[in-house]
Amino acid sequence: MISKLIVRGLVAGLLAGLLAAVFAYTVGEPRIDQAIALEEAAAAASAAEPHDDTGTAAHSHDEEEALVSRDGQHFGLFLALGLYGLAIGGLFSLVYAAVRGRAGPRSEPVLAVTLAAAAFTSVVLIPFMKYPANPPAVGDPETIDQRTVLYLVAVAIGILAVAAGTAAHRYASRSEPWVRWLSAGAAFLVPVVAAWILLPEISEVPQGFPADLLWDFRIASIGTQAVFWAGVGALFAFAARRRGPV
Repeated sequence: MISKLIVRGLVAGLLAGLLAAVFAYTVGEPRIDQAIALEEAAAAASAAEPHDDTGTAAHSHDEEEALVSRDGQHFGLFLALGLYGLAIGGLFSLVYAAVRGRAGPRSEPVLAVTLAAAAFTSVVLIPFMKYPANPPAVGDPETIDQRTVLYLVAVAIGILAVAAGTAAHRYASRSEPWVRWLSAGAAFLVPVVAAWILLPEISEVPQGFPADLLWDFRIASIGTQAVFWAGVGALFAFAARRRGPV
């Protein structure tokens, strides 16, 4: 029954989201605190610059009290990833139901893990390789719309690449194994390489920003998504194996 699959997906997504939140809180939040400290130091230095003709700081920023405290943001992290997990888990179960018996491995646990790996590759890894995440104090607010559109384009290309590779593998199902995998790899790489060449670069990291902090933040960001999708696949597979076919 599709309702049982949806419940399975919701539970797996929720638990995976909470696992990802623990990882993000432990590994990612200290990097965000460091980036915020750098941003505040830069704002303080800018406010201390000489005044212009109007008697105001030439590059000053209004000091606004944070609307949400860091403790509140930490709680929001768990809430947001929990809700994200519920939504993704429901969608995952629907996609799983659509492809089960039609594509992919016949074993339900293996299919769940394979589907989670394909989702991570298409909607996370491929876009991340072109447009990696940046910490606070990195990025121009005026280009946020452009960056959002380009990131969504990269996500669409990632989905297209995985779908093309899967279709090529199925099309060559009667060929030798090396032919199937070569066809799938070529069909996957063509849109990825084309996107890498054609999509514009975005480099807004300010001069002097610590390279190790930027690297650590990006590793924490991709790691959070990896934990989430690994959790979805493993938990869904465990439920499928424990309860049997639905």
